[in-house]
Amino acid sequence: MLWTPHATVAAIVVRDNKFLFVEETVNDQRVINQPAGHIEENETLQEATIRETLEETGWHVEPQFLTGIYTYKAPHNGITYYRFCYAAKALHFDENYVIDPDIARSHWLSLQELNSNLIQLRTPLVLKCVEDFLEGARYPLDLVYEHPIDA
Repeated sequence: MLWTPHATVAAIVVRDNKFLFVEETVNDQRVINQPAGHIEENETLQEATIRETLEETGWHVEPQFLTGIYTYKAPHNGITYYRFCYAAKALHFDENYVIDPDIARSHWLSLQELNSNLIQLRTPLVLKCVEDFLEGARYPLDLVYEHPIDA
């Protein structure tokens, strides 16, 4: 059997002590996640972070730090995900941007709201990324070397 992990990115975006999250339906459940998704062919990790955040929230962002690299094996499908989480600066909101149809809405939530029993997280990595960010995890962007595609 061929093992094929999935490479993904996620964005930690903070404004007024609240974090940007998306609400989506996964396996018939409403869940909360960071703006996140799969890296596309010929796309850098930072480019994927910018694109996914825009597609899912309408926010233009600028990655500032790598918060961490995480692995998670999803129990519902057995797929192992590698998540590159970036702390990104909110630049501006595009109110006319058409959000990805898989996203119900975006939310700005505090850590307290995120920890509420009323909220179902997509994976444990959602909270782990926020906690790491709050604990000061900030690595330089050049920690990840991406060989030029044209080379």
